[in-house]
Amino acid sequence: MKSVLLGILASLFFAVTFVLNRAMDLSGGSWVWSAVLRYLFMVPPLLLIVIIRGNFKPLLMDLGKRPGVWLIWSTVGFGLFYAPLCFAAAFGPAWLVASMWQITIVAGSLLAPLFYLDLKVGSSTQRVRSKIPIRGMIISLLILVGIGLIEIQQAGELTTKEMMLGIVPVILAAFAYPLGNRKMMAACGQKFDTYQRVLGMTLASMPFWLILAVLGLEIDGLPSTNQLYQTIIVALSSGVIATVLFFSATDMTKGDPHKLAAVEATQSGEVIFALIGELVFLQGVFPNTVSFIGITLVIIGMMLHSFLSNVKEKHQ
Repeated sequence: MKSVLLGILASLFFAVTFVLNRAMDLSGGSWVWSAVLRYLFMVPPLLLIVIIRGNFKPLLMDLGKRPGVWLIWSTVGFGLFYAPLCFAAAFGPAWLVASMWQITIVAGSLLAPLFYLDLKVGSSTQRVRSKIPIRGMIISLLILVGIGLIEIQQAGELTTKEMMLGIVPVILAAFAYPLGNRKMMAACGQKFDTYQRVLGMTLASMPFWLILAVLGLEIDGLPSTNQLYQTIIVALSSGVIATVLFFSATDMTKGDPHKLAAVEATQSGEVIFALIGELVFLQGVFPNTVSFIGITLVIIGMMLHSFLSNVKEKHQ
């Protein structure tokens, strides 16, 4: 239950990303700098936290021993997750990007067979391939139906170009984020805590962000002062607070596909929080009756995921 509550709280801070990225685009900011600056600004606070906790040296040594593992899965989990989200924000409203991002709920469940669980059989431990959590998938589909109802209200106002460029990149991001996160969870095991893992992935993804920064400098020039301030807020709220909360929640599941599905389903709360943020700060369109039905389905879906996860935990 605690992991689910942490996931919901993380979704609140993650929602800041969708609203501010859209606000930056509307004010003429570059999507490239929105992406790059978030991860550059994440390094100092995370580095300070890890150093204060006395955990930086073992992380640095592991980065040196396994650069390939860190580089590949950090680039997938952070680079191929956030760059497409920022790109999509340049072509679609915050509610659309946040809504489509919820595909990650199903994506996470579909990725389960790529991973293994260590199960105790008598006095020995056996590694078995994870299975797709069917019950969790059904509930996740209920959430996606709710997301679809939320989208119906404004979908008619978008052009085909806006729909495609606002959706396709998000689908890529929706699979990349849980894949990179889970691969690094498996690679790190119990060796590192959440702060170390987030810092390690941030540092390992730097080559990707530096390449993107060079492209951004060539195409758009330097970012504005306003964009710098807004990306600092995104870096602290979404990059540090939300990411640490979410990774802490996934760490609590210990790789259990059912509990992982429940935690990942909490991210549907981003749609509701992003919708509220867009109404308050960007003068978005107020939801109609159909949208409210969709919001209700999302909330019911999250509650069901939480309930099943809690029941399973009590029976273990």
